[in-house]
Amino acid sequence: MKNLSWHSKLVLALIVFLPIYFMIAALGTKVGLWGWVTGLVSMTFTAGPILLGIVAVIALISLIIGLVKKPRSKVTIGIALVGIVLPALMFTSFMSARSTAGENPIHDVATDTADPPAFSAETMAVREESGANPLSDYQTPLSEIEMYAGAAPELAIKSHAQIINDTYADLSPLPLGGASRADAVAAVAAAMGNMGFVDIRSDVEQGRVEGVAETFWYGFKDDVVARVGESEIDFRSVSRVGRSDLGANAKRIAELRGRVAEQIGQR
Repeated sequence: MKNLSWHSKLVLALIVFLPIYFMIAALGTKVGLWGWVTGLVSMTFTAGPILLGIVAVIALISLIIGLVKKPRSKVTIGIALVGIVLPALMFTSFMSARSTAGENPIHDVATDTADPPAFSAETMAVREESGANPLSDYQTPLSEIEMYAGAAPELAIKSHAQIINDTYADLSPLPLGGASRADAVAAVAAAMGNMGFVDIRSDVEQGRVEGVAETFWYGFKDDVVARVGESEIDFRSVSRVGRSDLGANAKRIAELRGRVAEQIGQR
């Protein structure tokens, strides 16, 4: 370490700093040091790429110095290459996230788009208190929903129902088969618990099970509800904040459906 040049030490320090910075942005959001707009939008997706670019440029300069100055140091060149490759890989993940957001433009997904499962009054009160996104009518075009103002014309003309049916065609209700309503409610609650949901509430009489899923890094909370009907179970998962869910709600429903299906012996 003592024999390293000043520019190699700088690049090495920046390499260590990069993951720490993004962890601070994520965990700071989770514990409430700042809001999600600051942590995700400002610190991660706005300042993040700029920081990656600065690190890459400094590493490139260090690489050039290491190649020109003799005797050449393999350690200096190696550190510089890491300082270029690491930001490039992280930037690629940013671009992938943006692409995924474009492919998953909504944050409210259900297996029944004509009559999506409704949340209880308790859940709606919690959502309102937390400043969560309002629930949207599935038949309303996005152009008529304030959150989607400025959306591309080809997206703006579509409703939630159309997007869900087009994007998540594999999602479907789960047949009850021979399972009773009580058994199905218990199976859903157990599956939610195994998936790490919190605040799980069951109502056998109403045929409803609710829970809250929380992401590890930013602490984003999504409300999930299952409606146990006479012959099938429908699922709905809704993010409290943000416009795109990066496909998380559809994946969660698919996993929850699969776990419940195993417990009640259905597909």
